[in-house]
Amino acid sequence: MAADRSTLLRVEKGTALTILVAAEFSAQEWADCWPALLAALPGETLLREVTDPNAIDIALVANPPAGLLASLPKLRLIQSLWAGVDRLLTDATLPRDVPLARLVDPAMSQAIAETVLWAVLSLHREYFDYAAQQQRGQWRQRPQRRADEVTVAVLGLGEMGRSAALRLAGNGYLVLGWSMRQAELAGVACRSGTAQLEAVLGQAEIVVNLLPLTDVTRDLFDRRTLASMRRGASLVNLGRGGHVVEADLLEALASGQLRRAVLDVFGTEPLASGHAFWTHPKVTVLPHIAALTDPRSAASVVARNVRALRSGAPLAHLVDRTRGY
Repeated sequence: MAADRSTLLRVEKGTALTILVAAEFSAQEWADCWPALLAALPGETLLREVTDPNAIDIALVANPPAGLLASLPKLRLIQSLWAGVDRLLTDATLPRDVPLARLVDPAMSQAIAETVLWAVLSLHREYFDYAAQQQRGQWRQRPQRRADEVTVAVLGLGEMGRSAALRLAGNGYLVLGWSMRQAELAGVACRSGTAQLEAVLGQAEIVVNLLPLTDVTRDLFDRRTLASMRRGASLVNLGRGGHVVEADLLEALASGQLRRAVLDVFGTEPLASGHAFWTHPKVTVLPHIAALTDPRSAASVVARNVRALRSGAPLAHLVDRTRGY
């Protein structure tokens, strides 16, 4: 696409504008999402298939087919319907001169904070171990510690990471926050940069990963990083499956370097039926449900960016493609 940014952001009077919704949704997801989008975008024309490429100026996407967006010459905004854009950025034909926005939904941030609190509380109070005791018919009370005796590291301090870190701090945990760039968060000891990551990992009893998946963070939890964690620590991965080298994680669990892993995301999804994680006594598997998209709130967030584009106002949550988020 050769148009410059000023051309891309101009709405010409009399132009019939169309929004394409290109998503890899199940039938149920379409049934939930489509009415919410229609209700949030009254007066807009929404299509699920391309009829006239020249009429489409906005694409709402969730894993669209590779090359599809490059075929839309009048495209002025790509709005993700998901929080992560890592898969979208793997499309080499993705138009570089069209603004790309992430979905930053307060409802999802709330949901992820709830899941993080559940996972941390379950690890801290040993509820996973009590569940195993129940299967054995074993009655055994374990020592109970206070939350302020447990240090938790939250990696990734975007909207979701900040919500999770604040929820943990509000429940009395000692919270360390880590991100590539320096952040400030009340009640959270924030660190930044690769030089400080190892020290953060070495202090935490529980590490919660909410980082975006980028070239820098892919395979972050490999043998070397796992060895830098405090011995007997636990890993909660709610980021992306590509953050973890699965063979190295299994090795760390077998050696006792890690006590337990709570995993919501995997390199291949759905997780294969014969995968070792399913039956591993130290692994809790979740089917990528830590923070499902709420169609009602997501549609409202998307509609705000659509209205901003139509009125010439600044767009929210634009992706920095050099960073990958």
